[in-house]
Amino acid sequence: MATSKVTAHPSAPAPAAGSRAAELQLVERCRRGELGAFEELYRAHSGRLFSLAVRMLGNPADAEDLLQEIFLSAHRKLDSYRGEAALGTWLYRLGMNQILDHVRSRAARTGQLTDGLDDTSLLADATGHRLADRAIARIDLERALLELPEGCRAAFVLHDVEGLEHREVSEVLGIAEGTSKSQVHKARLRLRGLLRRS
Repeated sequence: MATSKVTAHPSAPAPAAGSRAAELQLVERCRRGELGAFEELYRAHSGRLFSLAVRMLGNPADAEDLLQEIFLSAHRKLDSYRGEAALGTWLYRLGMNQILDHVRSRAARTGQLTDGLDDTSLLADATGHRLADRAIARIDLERALLELPEGCRAAFVLHDVEGLEHREVSEVLGIAEGTSKSQVHKARLRLRGLLRRS
């Protein structure tokens, strides 16, 4: 599958908190094949899903490829959306399932970076060491995230990075709210230990 040409995912705004009725109308427009409706859905949710995929996979190129697959799957499965959960939650669940399947099917990529860190920008900065130290800390954090068990990583990224409530994390991952809290707590403890070793 060809890599997406969209490169502005990380800075794309989070979807506006629309009403459930507006979400259902958008879904209905997509189902009818209305020109531009699916593009509207994509624009509203792709930034957060891309960010989630990058943090889970540790590689922006893989995240872009997977984002295409997530939205193709969403297009195919849109008839199964009943409006019981928010559209964003439904898309997160769908996306997270595909991301976890992808993680399970490939070897861990602990040596890859999630940001396209540019060596020339590090050299061009007048403060040099401070920027380089921040870049190294970021790399260490991203590598540590990749060492977490996938359940802990998923709950941590959704809760601590993406800002979802534990209730929402439990909906997205299909786990109990208490399990979400436990997974996030375990992830935090493990990350502290991993970062101290660095």
